[in-house]
Parts: sequence; C-alpha cells; structure tokens
Amino acid sequence: MAAYGTDTEDTATTGDQPNDSTAGSTDDGGGTGGGPDEGAAEGADQGPAGAARRHDAVRAAVEQGLVGPATPLVALLDITGIQASAAALRAAFDTVTAPGTPVLHAFAVKATPLVPVLRLLHNEGIGMEVASPGELALARAAGVPPSRTVLDSPAKTPAELREALALGIAVNADNPQELARIDALVGSAPATRSPLGLRVNPQVGGGSIGALSTATATSKFGVALRDEGAREWVVRAYLDRPWLTRLHTHSGSQGMPLELMARGVAEAYGLAEEINERAGRRQVDTLDIGGGLPVNFGSDVHTPTYEEYARLLASTVPGLFDGRYGLVTEFGRSLLAKHGVVLARVEYAKSAGGRAIAVTHAGVQVAARTVYAPESWPLRVAAYDAEGRPKAGPEVVQDVAGPACFAGDLLAEGRSMPLLEQGDYAAALDTGAYYFAHHYGYNSLARPAVHGFGPDGAGGVRFATVRAAQTIDELVAESGGAHADALTGLNPRTGKTQKV
Repeated sequence: MAAYGTDTEDTATTGDQPNDSTAGSTDDGGGTGGGPDEGAAEGADQGPAGAARRHDAVRAAVEQGLVGPATPLVALLDITGIQASAAALRAAFDTVTAPGTPVLHAFAVKATPLVPVLRLLHNEGIGMEVASPGELALARAAGVPPSRTVLDSPAKTPAELREALALGIAVNADNPQELARIDALVGSAPATRSPLGLRVNPQVGGGSIGALSTATATSKFGVALRDEGAREWVVRAYLDRPWLTRLHTHSGSQGMPLELMARGVAEAYGLAEEINERAGRRQVDTLDIGGGLPVNFGSDVHTPTYEEYARLLASTVPGLFDGRYGLVTEFGRSLLAKHGVVLARVEYAKSAGGRAIAVTHAGVQVAARTVYAPESWPLRVAAYDAEGRPKAGPEVVQDVAGPACFAGDLLAEGRSMPLLEQGDYAAALDTGAYYFAHHYGYNSLARPAVHGFGPDGAGGVRFATVRAAQTIDELVAESGGAHADALTGLNPRTGKTQKV
C-alpha cells in the first residue's frame, strides 16, 4: 500500500461459519443430530414455526416430485422465514434510532446471489451491498435502484468505479490508491450523485474464524487505523475532500463476538466525530457499520438476534442513534441462512468398520465449507423417510456422505441420528447462505434446482423456481464444449492452427 502521506496511483488495478454457538442441535422432531438449544425469547419463538414449515415443505417436495429417484438433490428456501428475518432487522433498528433517521439495510449479495431472492428482499425494504460487477448486475436485474445499492470491494477497477459514479451508487473506497482514482473521476466527470466514503479497519482483533475476521492488525480490508500516521491521513483525506461524507467499517462475521463487533463500530464513530470536529461541520453524515451478525447453526433457534445487537450498539455507541448520522448496515448470512435446506435422497446405505454410512447426492458441491472445514462449519442434518416425513427411531452413529470422489466428502461424520436407509432423505439445514447458492463444480456435478416455498392458501405448500437445475448440456457448454479442438488444433512449432 502507498505510504500515508501520498495519494499516488500506480498502473496496476488496485470488501461463514464456524459456529461459536454450537456444532449440533437438539432434536426438533425432524430427526436431527446436534447439540444445545439456546437463545433469546425472540429467537425461540421463530424456531418451532420454521421447523414446522420445513417439515411441510420436505413432504410436499417429495409428493410433488421436486425430489426423488430421477432428481435426487434439490434446495429449498423458506419465503415466510426470509420475510420474517427482514422484518425483524428493520424493527430492531427502528427501536433504537431517532425518528426520521435515514437507514438503509443493504443485503450482502454474496451471501445468496440469486435474483429472485434479491427481488424478494427489495420488496421487503432491503437494499443491496455488492462487491463485484456480477453482483451489481444481479442487483440491477432484481430491480434494486442505485440509490439503495452500496459498492464495496478491495479491488475495484477504474471501469467499476466509473460505472458506479455514473449510476449514483454509493461507493466505499478501500485504500489511498483507490481514493486517488476516485479523485480523478470526480474531477473529470460531471457531478455524481453517489455518496462516497472510505472504509477503515479499526484493528480491534479477530474472532474464532480467522478467514472471516476483517479487523485484525493485518487484514486486507480498509485503512488500518492504528498503523503509524494512518488516522491523521484519514482525517486529512476528509478535510481535503468535502465530498467524502460516509465512513465505513466491518469487523467480521461468523465467529465474531458481538462485543467485538460493537467495539469496531465505536472506533468508527469516534473517528467520524473527530473528522467533523476538525472540519467544523457535519461532513461525515452517514456511518456504514457493515453486517456480520453470527448465526446459530446448532438448533432452530435464531440467536443472536438483531434486537440484541441493536441494543448492544445503542448502549456501546449511543451517539450513533441520536439522529445526527444516517445508518447503513450490510447483513447477509443472518437474513438467509436459517431459511435454506438442501434435500438429498439416500442412494445407498452401507457400513464400513461397524459405521453406518448413508451415501447421498449432497456433498462438497453444495457444502464446500462444511466438507473442507467441518470443525468450523458443522451443519445439522435431519432425517426424513422415503415419503418426506420426519424420521423417528433409535439414534445410530453414522456418516452422511456426498457423491464426490474423495474420502472427506462428508456432510456429517459420526453423527447420532435415526438410521438413514436407501430411499430416505437427508436434509442439510441452515444452508440458505453461502451453501447451495455457491456451487463448487467438483466431479462436474451439476448445480441443483433451487425452489422457494410458501403457503398455498389451502393448508398446503406451493413452490416457485428460483434457479433451474443445470442440465448436462449446459454443463458441457460451460466447460468449453464449443471449443473441443482449441488445444489439439494448435501447432506448437509454428503457432498456427493445424487442421485436424
């Protein structure tokens, strides 16, 4: 990074889960294997209702043929649950903010980059936080206006910045070199409607998952405030640029204690106060506090809650909510995770070394984090019978395996739950964010269909396609099928195309 005294730009192109809560869960009537069930009353109230909707949806998916011998893998999204989480987020911050305070809750698109999901959240009053041209395109396809979109990324290109400023999208610069690029664009283009800010790293420390801790001493994100000369550089950057009106921070997500997240916000608030005092006016008018609320992957209970976090912020940083600052949040996982299910048919049931093994069609391609880092990202797995009913019976220690060709492709290892038999279904719970929406093409396994579900008005369940299943023809095309002769047709000696 350039030294904090220069704003020079070089010629190169310059913003989950371990689970601190638990690794398993109590049995909710759906034959899950897991651990303790803890949470606030608000979260506990959501759990049983969500589990009941899931049971109904699994049975309906089997009955309606969305999953079965010919289609052994499907992903489901609980629309009612997503709407309830969006409402809980808005209500939690409405309770602590002064009346009339501008508040934008922007969904971190990376959590579930599916256009129908983004459209649903937009209709529920949620904006979008994007971190790539692709995510911006998804948000625009969902009908989200630029005024409700925030662009974050540590590696924005000049073209990305130019597009954002032309559209009027809010931009948080990551570093001095990026700010220099914005200087040039602001100086050479017509006045932009984009709110502009700078991301800072409060360096308050990390949580239990290093990969998701963004406020460590050496994090790649933002301007590191405790580095020598950095704080003064930030203040001067604002004083020299009256159009810098936002300040952004985000300390991390899964595995982060709420108190540490609040401390990071407090650091950013204190910096905003310092900038405004030295400017002699309210130059910084909006604080973007990021997201990062952890998710409980150990049971159906929703904990911690948005209400708990908002109240903690209000007690830790009371000035944040007194009406002097607008507010932007960027929650992702906490809005979607609890409302997704991967449902996989048990193709074979076998045993090895005295251990029962259920071989399913769900593995690393839909749950890469869990397969590669099971200690940090354990998932609950629920057992359903061949008709989609929650499976009862004595618990048996077993593995739930995926289809990929390596030994570690396991959704669960040594899990106690009702015995899964051939034709049954294994449901990987809490997978609505960062799981099936982020397909990993190991063994050229095709992407499964994603369906949303909700009540049909007559006591049943209806489904809507969110993303169609990938066909084999599409998979071949995506893998260069149209260019089969591209390599064999090259003559390495002449560099010319050789006829074949």
